[in-house]
Parts: sequence; C-alpha cells; structure tokens
Amino acid sequence: MTGRPRKHSLTLRGHRTSVSLEDAFWDELQRLAAAKGKSVNELVAEIDGARGVTSGLAAAIRVYVLHAVKAGR
Repeated sequence: MTGRPRKHSLTLRGHRTSVSLEDAFWDELQRLAAAKGKSVNELVAEIDGARGVTSGLAAAIRVYVLHAVKAGR
C-alpha cells in the first residue's frame, strides 16, 4: 500500500476520466461498490452527482469512503 495517490480510470456517464486516489481509498471504494451490488463506475457517478461544485471528485470520493467506514458501511 502506498501513501501517494495513483491515477485510476473511470467512465462517468459515457465519458472517460481519471481520478487520483491513495490505494486505501481505492480499495475501500471497490469494496463499498461490491457490497452495494454496483460497479465502481456506478458508485462514483452517484458520488459525482451529489458532490456539488465546491469539491473535486477525488475529495468527494474520500469523504464518501470516510463516512461509509465511520457508519460501519
């Protein structure tokens, strides 16, 4: 596991994009998506739609993962 962010490719609403996340956040995001029966792309699209314009996508994903972990998933 690294502490440095790594780029991960995603497809959101038909458009390719990338997001830089640390391995711990990416791994937990994958687990959360699987637990919800969704793909990572689907879950990130939901996060993206709810984030508003004041935060970046990577920050919104980190906050989502943190809230989910704190809530016990």
